[in-house]
Amino acid sequence: MKIKPVIPRALAKRDVDEAITWYLDEHAVQAALGLVDALEQAYAHIARHPSTGSMRYALELNLPGLRSWPLKNYPYLIFYVESTDSIDVWRVLHSQRDIPAWLLDDPPA
Repeated sequence: MKIKPVIPRALAKRDVDEAITWYLDEHAVQAALGLVDALEQAYAHIARHPSTGSMRYALELNLPGLRSWPLKNYPYLIFYVESTDSIDVWRVLHSQRDIPAWLLDDPPA
C-alpha cells in the first residue's frame, strides 16, 4: 500500500483556520486542539486508504472522483480527490452547511 501525501488547497486551509478560530472564540481550547488531532488522524487515514471516502457528493454534484471523509467526534467533512501521486483536499466543511453550494465556491481546477 502506497501512502500518498495529503495536500490541502488554500480554501481547505482557510476552512480549518476558521473552525479553530471559532472554537477558540468560544473559549474551547481543548476542542480546538481535538479538532487538529482529528484532522491529522483523518488525513493519515485518507493518505493510506483514499478509496474509503464516500462518493455521495461526487454523484450529487457530478464531480467524478470527489470523496468525503468525516472527522471523528467533530461535525466536519474532508472533501478530496485522489490523484496518481497525492490526495488533493478541496475543502473541510461543517456537515450542517449547504455542502453543494460551499463546494462549488471553489470550482475544480
